[in-house]
Amino acid sequence: MRVKLLSLGCRLNEAESEDWADRFQAQGCQVVGDEDPADLIVINTCAVTQQAVRKSRQILRRSHRVNPGARLIVSGCLAALEAESLAGEGVDLVVGNQDKDRLVEIALDALAIPSMPELAITNDASPLFTRGRQRAFVKVQDGCRYRCTFCITTQARGEERSRPVSEAVAAITRLHRAGLQEVVLTGVHLGGYGSDTDGDLAALVSRILAETEIPRLRLGSLEPWDLPDDFWGLFADARLMPHLHLPLQSGSDHVLRRMARRCKTDEFARLVARGRALIPDLNITTDIIVGFPGEDVDDWRRTLAFAEVMRFGHIHVFSYSPRAGTLAATLPDQVDAGTKRQRCQDLQALAVRMKGEILRAQIGKRARVLCEGPDDGERRESRFGYTPNYLPVHVVADAPGVTGNRLIDVTLTGLAASGDAMVGQPVRRPE
Repeated sequence: MRVKLLSLGCRLNEAESEDWADRFQAQGCQVVGDEDPADLIVINTCAVTQQAVRKSRQILRRSHRVNPGARLIVSGCLAALEAESLAGEGVDLVVGNQDKDRLVEIALDALAIPSMPELAITNDASPLFTRGRQRAFVKVQDGCRYRCTFCITTQARGEERSRPVSEAVAAITRLHRAGLQEVVLTGVHLGGYGSDTDGDLAALVSRILAETEIPRLRLGSLEPWDLPDDFWGLFADARLMPHLHLPLQSGSDHVLRRMARRCKTDEFARLVARGRALIPDLNITTDIIVGFPGEDVDDWRRTLAFAEVMRFGHIHVFSYSPRAGTLAATLPDQVDAGTKRQRCQDLQALAVRMKGEILRAQIGKRARVLCEGPDDGERRESRFGYTPNYLPVHVVADAPGVTGNRLIDVTLTGLAASGDAMVGQPVRRPE
C-alpha cells in the first residue's frame, strides 16, 4: 500500500502528517513523495483563511485527477468545519480534528486496509527523508482557550490539550535515532502547554533537553503571553536554538484591542528587549495582519514604526480577508482592497530592508548550519540551510562532507546574489 501525505497550512498540520507517516510505515505501508503515484492519499487541510479553504479544495480535486484510483482521506480544519460538503466530493473518509491522533487506526479499520507490520521498513530511516525533509515537527499541544476575533482555528481545534512529556521525549528520541538532527515543537497555543496538566512549557523543554540527545531543538510559533517565569533560562543549553517566532499581528494597540489580542505593544517590546539582553544573536520573527477592520492611517503608521523599532528578522505579511464564522468578519469599517495592497507592499519593503541589515551584520561570524536536501552524494554548487538563529545560508559545497542532513561549521562570508540569504564557507579543520 503506497501512501501519500499532503499537508497545508501550519507547522502543526505538518507535525501531524509526519506522525501519520511513521505510523503508516510501521503498519507495512510505503510512504511516497508528493509527486509519486499512490493507493491512498491523506490530505491534512487548512481553513485559516478563505484562500486556504480554496487551496485545500484545489489539492483535493487535483489528487482525484492525478490519482483517480486512489482512496482519499481528508482531515484538518476544513474537515472539522465543513465535513458534510467534503463527503460529497468523492472523499472516502473524513477524520475530524478530535480524532487526528487515531487517524491511521481509523483508516485501517474503516477502509479495510490490511495491517502488515512484518513488512515495515526495518532500517529505522525516517519517512521524512522520503518526503524531502530534514527537520521534524513534533506536536506537543493542541487547541486554544483564547478567542482572537480573526481566528477560526480555535473553533476547529477545540479546547487545549497537552501531550504527555514522556510521549514527546519518546517521539524525539525515535526521530534522532532515525537520523534527524533538528526538531521543532509545535502547538496551536504552544505557550499554553500544561494548562490542562500540572506542567508548563519550561518543564517540557527541560525534560527534552535532559532526556534526549537531539542536537537542535526549536520552538514553533509562540504567542507572546503565558510564558513561564523560567522561560529565558532554557536557552542556557546551546541545543535550544536562539530564534523565536512571536506573532505581533499589529503595531497599534487600538487594532490589537479589536483583535482581542492579549499582548499590547509595550508588553511585546519589553518581552523582546529582555530576550535580546539575555540571549546573544536572538532572532525574532513575526506575523502581521494588514488591513484589519478599523485600521486607519494612524494605526498603520504605528504598525510600520513599531515593526522597524523591533528589528524583526522576518515578517510574514498577511492581508486581512474576512473569514466566515469569526467576529472580525462582522466588524464595521472594513479596509478596501487597494489600501491593503499598498500597505502590504510598504510592510514587505520594510521587512526586506530589515532582514538585509540583520544578514549583513552576521558577515565575518562563524555559525553551525544544518544543510538541507537529500544526502544522495550528488555534487552541488551549494547546500541551503539555517544558522541556529534561523538565518538562511547557502553553504559552498566544494568541501568534503557538505551533504544533506549534516551540521556544518561555516564562516559567513557575504550575501548571496539574491540578497535574502548569506554565503557560508565551510571551516576546514586541519587533517
